[in-house]
Amino acid sequence: MSYNNRTRPTHSLSTRHRLISLAVAGACAALAMPGHAQEAGAAPSDTAIGAPAATTPDNAGAANPNAPATVLVTGIRASMQSTLNLKRNADGIVDGIVADDIGKFPDTNLAESLQRISGVSIDRNRGEGANVTVRGVGPDLNMVLLNGRQMPTANLGDQAGRAFDFSNLASESVSQIQVYKSARADTPPGGIGATINIMTARPLDLGNQASIGAKAVYDRSNNNLPSEDKAKRSYTPEISGIYSNVFGNGMFGIAASGSYQERNLGVNQAAITNGWLGPFRIGDTGSGAIPQPGTPGYRTVTNPPSGSDIYLTPQNASYFMRGSQRQRTNGQLTLQFRPNKDWTSTLDYTYSQNKIQTKYHELSVWFNHDTTIQSSTFGKGPVATPLYYEERVVNQDIAMNGGDFATKSTNGSIGFNTQWKATPDLRLTFDAHHSTAEAKADSPFGSNNDLATVSFSRGTTGIDFSHEMPVLSIQGADYVRAPNQVSGSWFQDGLNKMVIDQAQASGSLKLMESSNLNFGLAHTKVDNHSKFQQVQRDSWSGTATSPTSYDQSLWRLDTLSQYFSKLDGSGDPRLFNQLHLFDFSKVRDAAIAVTGDRAGYTPSLNDPSFDRTTVEKTKSLYLQFNTDWDTAMPMHTGVGFRYEKTDVTSTGLAKAPTQLNWISQNEYPLVFGSTTYQTLRGKYSNFLPTLDWDMDVRPDLKLRASYGVSIGRPRFDQIEGGTSIGTTASVRGVTGNRGNPALEPVKSKNLDLSAEWYYSKQSMVSLGLFHKDLENYAGQQVVNEPSSTATTPVGGKYWNAAIAAGCVATDTNCMRNYILRTFNGQPGVTLTGTNSAGNATGTISGVAGDPALPYLLTTYVNEKKAMLKGAELNVQHMFGNSGFGVQANYTWVKSDLAFDNMGTGNQFALVGLSDSANLVGIYEDSKWSVRAAYNWRDEFLLSPTNNGLPNPVYVEPYGQVDLSVGFNVNKNLSLSFEAINLTDATQRTHGRTKEQVLTVTTGGPRYMLGARYKF
Repeated sequence: MSYNNRTRPTHSLSTRHRLISLAVAGACAALAMPGHAQEAGAAPSDTAIGAPAATTPDNAGAANPNAPATVLVTGIRASMQSTLNLKRNADGIVDGIVADDIGKFPDTNLAESLQRISGVSIDRNRGEGANVTVRGVGPDLNMVLLNGRQMPTANLGDQAGRAFDFSNLASESVSQIQVYKSARADTPPGGIGATINIMTARPLDLGNQASIGAKAVYDRSNNNLPSEDKAKRSYTPEISGIYSNVFGNGMFGIAASGSYQERNLGVNQAAITNGWLGPFRIGDTGSGAIPQPGTPGYRTVTNPPSGSDIYLTPQNASYFMRGSQRQRTNGQLTLQFRPNKDWTSTLDYTYSQNKIQTKYHELSVWFNHDTTIQSSTFGKGPVATPLYYEERVVNQDIAMNGGDFATKSTNGSIGFNTQWKATPDLRLTFDAHHSTAEAKADSPFGSNNDLATVSFSRGTTGIDFSHEMPVLSIQGADYVRAPNQVSGSWFQDGLNKMVIDQAQASGSLKLMESSNLNFGLAHTKVDNHSKFQQVQRDSWSGTATSPTSYDQSLWRLDTLSQYFSKLDGSGDPRLFNQLHLFDFSKVRDAAIAVTGDRAGYTPSLNDPSFDRTTVEKTKSLYLQFNTDWDTAMPMHTGVGFRYEKTDVTSTGLAKAPTQLNWISQNEYPLVFGSTTYQTLRGKYSNFLPTLDWDMDVRPDLKLRASYGVSIGRPRFDQIEGGTSIGTTASVRGVTGNRGNPALEPVKSKNLDLSAEWYYSKQSMVSLGLFHKDLENYAGQQVVNEPSSTATTPVGGKYWNAAIAAGCVATDTNCMRNYILRTFNGQPGVTLTGTNSAGNATGTISGVAGDPALPYLLTTYVNEKKAMLKGAELNVQHMFGNSGFGVQANYTWVKSDLAFDNMGTGNQFALVGLSDSANLVGIYEDSKWSVRAAYNWRDEFLLSPTNNGLPNPVYVEPYGQVDLSVGFNVNKNLSLSFEAINLTDATQRTHGRTKEQVLTVTTGGPRYMLGARYKF
């Protein structure tokens, strides 16, 4: 008998088209074949996803040609089988998820579905999946496609990133997700971890059908909020529907889908918001350092770090209660035209909008690190952390801050695709789309803000780090003696918009009996624009003119511990338990009335802090030659390449200094001219080869090997135009930052090996090994560049005259006294008087003829390398015809670029690198379907820096249990119950040690009760 189990037509489309056909065919095409292998040349069926599928019983393996009669497989099991076949019949390493039925994807969030795939782990935001990491490669270096088209992304939280936010997309119109883990010639590059292709339903595949669903969503986290921040109701609606119709004797098809979901939720967080100061060693000085050995203050340090230890100290402590209300709207309209069996055209439009309103309150304190008033108790080294830190202060501020802001993210994509079978041996495809993603403020208060209110009554303040959450204690609080008042504030406004225009033409030409040549070319334009402004009022000492400046009834007294009751430490009697909550709008209005102006309370993008536009234009072409080999053990090979040429143009806001003023011993402030825009350009090209090989060792055992080169493009802040110059200089010059549009992408040489054993029709075990050699990661370097607009007195004629008169350059008092008293009244020199020490005061400015002000510009260069390797183990097993089944996978990853917790300088380390595991159990019969899933991700590095310091941010191991139960009332009506985060898991991040807590975040489980009717 034949050993060729590959479901490949003798005359095939491109790899992507074959995968689409398999997915659209769903369970029927995959399972209708008999127990022995399908003969070469048998094309897959066009049955729609979710259609009933006939298969042999589960105990009839691929090696059993004498299978008994077929049985009906639908629902979850059919979806699992379709997913298995997608993996089995693909070129290279491919995983995926296929919908159970029309409008019935396994999870309400696409990222949460993706995390079930081996090697895929997610970052959560507001308690749900947002970004994905694949095989240890972070979100910026994974490419997301929609129906094979590159998708834009916009994010106010990271305007320079490329990570796609999956929380913007509902799952109802998604038919499947394909995850290409090995490099491919026929997809847009950018996915070093993976290329993720989201496929939506098509009417000519679906036929005539429709369904409508409704859910009641209950988010328990909304209940755990102060009344000022919580939504009025914890129950919210969700409604979705999909309609497909084929008419004109199968010539025309139309499909429409839509969904609307509201969610009200709360997230509470205990945090060291501005991170940990350091690292220090004994003997170091500066803010955050402990008293020096031999000084009186050193006696207050218990178990001080040793000479070889490094240590850190906390900057501040905060407790946040944050409530959010979200409204997500998704829709898609698809029109298809098929005048004959050889020509199909598709026009589609996809829309999504995600609106989020957020209110929060915060209790916080700031440590001043005066070594004469502090005491601390340290744990063991070599990275020593204070288990307890205390400052004995008098009448310092107790801050009760609040925020009220809203954002809106909108995505739109219109695309056209036409496929034509020109001859029996030639198929041609053209695809084009225009897609946009925009994120902006949706509130008069901006996209983010913080209004600080304080009582200046804080006495001795300590913080204990021996519990799960930090425990803050405050003595002396007295709101009668020191009533609440507004102090400082900041309000932000942002805009991020990305537009992608892409045209792709491809074809497949049959060569000989079992070979074909796939080819294509494309043009892609990515236009990313971002703006940002922060207005800030630095009245941190308070705005009150008298104790009665603010009506104290604006504040409401509450207790803190109730909002953190699930965390260890919330019951500690030392915890400062007072909250003074307020209505944000009313207190803001009161502050405007007291101060007499709106400055610092109203954001605007009219005078942005940065404004940058980066345009990438890429031309590409690819060729791939595929061949089936009729050998004793049938093999398939694919050899291809992709060539990419990219031009980058980036324009950014720049403010050039016009004058440097030397106003005191070590102060050199700059005067800036008008705003200008600076344009920088770059270009690069890449040749990306690929090689795929697989062999059917026997009908149920397949071996694979793939090699390919892939790229991940730089972040937009690394290639931005414009030069940002600091506001103050030094004797050496002024520091600044500049992007590098000529920065090349990260390049990865990827090797994948796998073995897959399909020991029954719905069961398999696979082991995959992967190795990535990555180069061209961006590192930073400082470039010395002279200013063309400003001079410095350092090294100028007055400076040199002072040295000739006998002053030493390091004796700034001598230098300034001589210049101010000798050259007063001459250009650039103004004497204003004499201070108490007898030294001259005044200003010395750079003048014509003086040296150009040196710019010490930090920019980016390609210099870093990394190695990444790992293994994936997958198991899927169905227990005969019992209805029970299990999926399990584990991914192990390792890299030579881990963060060194003993290092004291800037480090380059791979973010997102972690092991992960999934365990999913199912049961299904004609009435019931049950799915219970446990997802786990090990500790990983989120960032190698924190608040500008070279300190890591680690996300601790996290596991979550989700449950879904469905009941079929009849063939049309089904009921469902879903529970997300059933065990109410919490998330925690820390610095160099677990005691260096950064955040402890609580949310809550989410429950959904729904009904769905299929027409």
